[in-house]
Amino acid sequence: MSSSNQKITPFHGGLHLDGHKQVSTQTPIASIPVPQYLHIPVPHNSEVTATVGEHVLRGQALTTSSNSMTPAIHASSSGTVRAIEMHAVVNRSGQLLDCISIETDGNDKSIEPLAALKPSADNKQECLDRLRECGIVGLGGAGFPTAIKVATDKSIDTLIINAVECEPYITCDDMLMQEQASRVINGAETLASIVSAKEVLIGIEDNKPEAIKAMQAAASNAERGKIVIVPTIYPSGGEKQLIQLLTGKEVPSGGLPADLGVVCVNTATATASYDALHQGLALTERIITVTGAGVKKPGNYLTRLGTPISKLLDFAETDHKVYQQLRMGGPLMGIPVKDTSSPVVKITNCILAEAAQPQHAEQPCIRCGDCVRVCPAKLLPQQLYWFTRATEFEKAEDHGLFDCIECGCCDYVCPSNIPLVDYYRHAKFEANNIKSERIRSDRARIRFEQREQRLERKAEEKAALRAAKLKKLKEREEAKAAQQEGTQDNKQDEIAAALARVKAKKEKTND
Repeated sequence: MSSSNQKITPFHGGLHLDGHKQVSTQTPIASIPVPQYLHIPVPHNSEVTATVGEHVLRGQALTTSSNSMTPAIHASSSGTVRAIEMHAVVNRSGQLLDCISIETDGNDKSIEPLAALKPSADNKQECLDRLRECGIVGLGGAGFPTAIKVATDKSIDTLIINAVECEPYITCDDMLMQEQASRVINGAETLASIVSAKEVLIGIEDNKPEAIKAMQAAASNAERGKIVIVPTIYPSGGEKQLIQLLTGKEVPSGGLPADLGVVCVNTATATASYDALHQGLALTERIITVTGAGVKKPGNYLTRLGTPISKLLDFAETDHKVYQQLRMGGPLMGIPVKDTSSPVVKITNCILAEAAQPQHAEQPCIRCGDCVRVCPAKLLPQQLYWFTRATEFEKAEDHGLFDCIECGCCDYVCPSNIPLVDYYRHAKFEANNIKSERIRSDRARIRFEQREQRLERKAEEKAALRAAKLKKLKEREEAKAAQQEGTQDNKQDEIAAALARVKAKKEKTND
């Protein structure tokens, strides 16, 4: 089925923004040359299996993990491991992370691909293992392991392919659909087979006419794929917002889409899943939008993971004197790039060069309520802000703090220029710290109580052992005393018998 009359259920709030999409969709997807050095970040809870000096091939796994659901990382080209050390990586904390640095050899040789799998509910575990083995994660920006997302044992009625790409400037999924629509559809059908979904809904915003046309053509013979055109409003690409748009169902606070019988996966993630299962290929590259101020060749570029961001900017002929700031991602949810030697990672969907913006000082909240009107999660941003300012993080949590998707709508409309999302991130961090501290405190209390119980038990055991020894000693003494008394009685009897014999003998002599 190529199109659908699916009813659209609007979500609360949202923004109508200038998308700036046309800037980077005028040219086909191009490939970035493999750089001299690749820097591959090592995920948490992973053990590096590569060694310094080792020659590796593209697609070769570089890590392993005791957690069977932790995705592996792979060499994205052939070359020699030169270092395993801390390196700049784009993240909100600004911390350096462990990276595997590979000096490429220019040959770009690959390992042999894994055998193809035909996904179904019957070999679901094998498919999950393959997704993990090939390092497949959410490529829309979250980076959540795909194997975990589709591993649910709940009954899934609907698989949603998130092709909305609602944030301004980002067009990598748009161009993927325009040029490789059949791979997207095949990926959707692949994941639908794993989760046994009865229908597949592919949501695309109406500002992508070329992508819609290509996807409708590719889905014309699809068994379950339905193209659903949704209105252009930010953040319609949020998972919960898109689910509501397409199904009319709202994911409850603290709940998961699977609770509603839904699994939602990004467009590029579906394509990578198809490559992993049907082609046996690990995730070693992705399409990245490079656009913004000073970028002379804005477009979408197929880039090897681990490529320094500076190489993308150079390939796109970026004038570094024009932009004020670089951002990985879109203007609302992206992360500032502090060091252009930082590598491209799996969640890098866009490198945005932002022009200088007038700076406005933060002013006191005037309680206008604009943030409430645009919040897609139906929260009270103003109240969350006040709780955060007052360090009442638990109250903020009670008011839905963790339902905030950090979309930035409240920031965008705030007339007082309050960086509300920054406050919410801080509140989440502190709330998690409080939880962690409470957990540590509870564990310490439990350990203390267990120790006290153990000491008390040992004291009782010692007392019981001491009492048993005393009892045994007393019994031995009593037995000894009884034995001695019996021996004394025997001696007295023997003496009496001897005296009697003597007396008897005397009497006999006198007679």
